[in-house]
Amino acid sequence: MDVVLRKVGRKMGRAVVGRLLRAPRKGSVVVIEFPDGLHEYVTTPVKRILRLVGREVYYIQTANSRYRLEVRSGEPSAIEAPVAK
Repeated sequence: MDVVLRKVGRKMGRAVVGRLLRAPRKGSVVVIEFPDGLHEYVTTPVKRILRLVGREVYYIQTANSRYRLEVRSGEPSAIEAPVAK
């Protein structure tokens, strides 16, 4: 699935556009492959995932950053927020 990942916070970084290789799951890292197929963007382990209702936009909190993940195309159901305990 094609996605756009942006950092959220004080220092807004550049957008990472590519293909999601590893969906965000609590405790694992998010991996996005760049269009060139040679490079990847890897986050630190995920702590929390929030989804905007009615849209394919997710907010991801990792060990040291926060991101906004927007699904552009593909199977959005592959990303599922964990059930709160």
